Amino acid sequence: MTDAVLSIVVLAAIALIVGAVFAYRSGYRRQAGLMVILALVMGVNVAIWTVPNEAGQAPLDRIERGG
Repeated sequence: MTDAVLSIVVLAAIALIVGAVFAYRSGYRRQAGLMVILALVMGVNVAIWTVPNEAGQAPLDRIERGG
């Protein structure tokens, strides 16, 4: 279940980047910048949950194992 959520978040971040490009070309520069910032925040959140620490355990793995 958590893999599906993370996949949806990554796909949404990609869609935001694509939308930001179109918004920037249409003249909506502030909105495009905000969309890029949101996509970066989403990417960092996915990285926080999936990148392992010094012990080699990702936070997501510990949650799935129940400890």
